[in-house]
Amino acid sequence: MMESFFTKALLQWNKAENKRLMPWKGEKNPYKIWLSEVILQQTRVEQWLPYYNNFITQYPTITALANANDNDVFKLWEGLGYYSRCKNLLFTARYVRDHYNGVFPNEYETILALKGIGSYTAAAIASFAYNLPHAVLDGNVYRVLARFYNENLPIDTTLGKKHFTTLIKELLPITKASVFNQAIMDFGATICTPQKPLCNTCCLKKECAGFKNNTVATLPIKEKKLQKKNRYFYFFIIKHNNNILIQKRTEKDIWQNLHQFILVEKDEPQELNAQTIHSLIPVFLQNKIYVVNQVSKIFTQTLTHQHIKGNFITLSLKELSNVAENNGSFWANENHLGQFAFPKFINQYLQTIDVAIV
Repeated sequence: MMESFFTKALLQWNKAENKRLMPWKGEKNPYKIWLSEVILQQTRVEQWLPYYNNFITQYPTITALANANDNDVFKLWEGLGYYSRCKNLLFTARYVRDHYNGVFPNEYETILALKGIGSYTAAAIASFAYNLPHAVLDGNVYRVLARFYNENLPIDTTLGKKHFTTLIKELLPITKASVFNQAIMDFGATICTPQKPLCNTCCLKKECAGFKNNTVATLPIKEKKLQKKNRYFYFFIIKHNNNILIQKRTEKDIWQNLHQFILVEKDEPQELNAQTIHSLIPVFLQNKIYVVNQVSKIFTQTLTHQHIKGNFITLSLKELSNVAENNGSFWANENHLGQFAFPKFINQYLQTIDVAIV
């Protein structure tokens, strides 16, 4: 099949001008490609490398990761957020260990069937590790295609995704899938950027419909506007001597499998004073003798779909009877909190207080 103008120009640019150096470029190990892609999801590139290196050092093979302790892996992931990625990482590593003798699958459909792997990641692994003819579609690729074809179909709709999938498949050179996929992602990251794209020196300018129609700045189009939910968290740091009551988040919600202090969530923000603190205190503590030691400032964290605000309220208990047993929590020495994986929201607080977390 004759290469299109787009494909020929892109591959020529990649060979002559693409100077983008990325640590994973040229990697053929499917485990390392998979790991890098999972970590990179919702993660800035500059934040990615230390985590990737730590994982590869700690777990150099997929079997090593599969055999790891859950809490150790979540602790290593701590700070990356979107912890469902880490949960799926462990599940898939163990599935590959148990069903494929620790050898990563080498067929696109089989890779796609693994938990936590979508069409983009499956295409990346299939093309980069095995040079299979599957095209990647990420934000960079959507942007390049939308502008080149002056395409107004929203990229976040079923129809739009189907249409762009068809476009990229037509452009993909069957025998050069790995090189093409890396080239188009690099092109979107360095030339056809979201803001201030380098149109005047672009190798695709001659046939770019977006450039000709002066619509580059408006493309690609998204139909759905992200609505953020406000949540209000009040963490009770319940202390007795040098111990603090903590618990593991097990519900299907943010921060699943991470640890936290005792949490009370409210629909509206609370003005904290002696009366409201008493009304917020968890039921299992209301008949206990306690002293409020400290109320923190308001901490905030913004996630993709949520905006979280909250405070940390430190209490000292005079007695311990039936406290931990009633709510599934357990006591941890305050000097050993670093053994447990906490969400960023809580780590923000821990970094401000005089408590050892090593």
